[in-house]
Amino acid sequence: MEAGPHIPTIASRLGQPSRKVRAALVHDWLTGMRGGEKCLEILCRAFPDAPLFTLIHDRGQMSPAIEAMTIRTSPLQRIPGVLRHYRHLLPVMPMAARSWQPEGVDVVISLSHCVAKSVRVPPGVPHLCYCFTPMRYAWDGRAAYLDGWTGKPVRKALAGAALDRLRAWDRATARGVTQFVAISETVRQRIARCYGRDSRVIPPPVDTNFYTPDPTTPRDGPYLCVSALVPYKKLDHAVAACSATGRPLVVIGSGPERARLESLAGPSVRFLGWQSDEVIRDHYQRCRALLFPGEEDFGIVPAEALACGAPVIALNRGGVAETVDHRVGWLYDEPGTRPLSQAIEAFETAGRPHDSLLARRKAEALAPDVFRDRIMTLIDEILATPSTIPVPHVSIRPRSRRDRQRQSDPIAG
Repeated sequence: MEAGPHIPTIASRLGQPSRKVRAALVHDWLTGMRGGEKCLEILCRAFPDAPLFTLIHDRGQMSPAIEAMTIRTSPLQRIPGVLRHYRHLLPVMPMAARSWQPEGVDVVISLSHCVAKSVRVPPGVPHLCYCFTPMRYAWDGRAAYLDGWTGKPVRKALAGAALDRLRAWDRATARGVTQFVAISETVRQRIARCYGRDSRVIPPPVDTNFYTPDPTTPRDGPYLCVSALVPYKKLDHAVAACSATGRPLVVIGSGPERARLESLAGPSVRFLGWQSDEVIRDHYQRCRALLFPGEEDFGIVPAEALACGAPVIALNRGGVAETVDHRVGWLYDEPGTRPLSQAIEAFETAGRPHDSLLARRKAEALAPDVFRDRIMTLIDEILATPSTIPVPHVSIRPRSRRDRQRQSDPIAG
């Protein structure tokens, strides 16, 4: 459901009069509309008068709600060609982020997977960080980043030393966050491991008004992948699995891996490149199942597929394992072409078991208005709490499968 104008107020549960909240928003960079930017968009609608701080802004690439904000960029914006090469500027991003200094606000809200959480918050002002993941290059993505320097040992050693400093800086800036919010239980565990901090879990929104089932369309289409064509998505597993068995597969998305994936594909696999949301929705509504062979922090694509009533066959790792189970698809435990092939075979042999109504209900628990209300309630709680001292280290024990399901599945019974 599309969020309408919403004036957030301090909770009156303590007997205090409600008043308009002055917020500042912080986002790493504004270069395109992806899952993180859809979270930001909802907060921009909630706080239309808030300043929005970011490293760089590619004007015209964001939604109208974001483009309408007062956007304040960092000095990186003035570098020629920065919009093409900004990812190579990772070592100087912490310094650039020092230019973010909100003033005259009641709360600072950062949406961070890189440096946004390092914003310099005025004394006494609470800072809520919606964390997509701790800085990937410094933590879980470190090895993959350094692999790019294989064959250049001196540069690899220098890059490793830089990442060590970046990790220390990233951990130190976590102390300036009053309350962390994780997008999934998977990310909550990472925040505890990397920062020694507990966090709440609020999954990102899924546009359940747009992504809807079509009961008049038979589910007799090909298998489907919707993804950026990059190595960590592991689409080669899906392409190889369907090519080896002649199962039809449609791949939607663009990226540097396309040529390699096409070289692996048999005649049953089609690549459609970038497609509109309308085309993607049409494929969700009629695909045999969505194949999701990679490990993600949350997995917005599987959630969109569930909203359209589609089954999802996914690797049982990361955030997708918190939304998909054998009632709405099929999970397999080890990455690879063979395990995915076996999962597809098991799914078909079992008669493609799938509860489309339950899939839709799971997605509706992630609707934009649900996301907005959860975030606004948490902001009210923070503002109503006298102390803004960050929560101390909390040791998080691994949870049982039942505990994880109760945490992540709002309709699990």
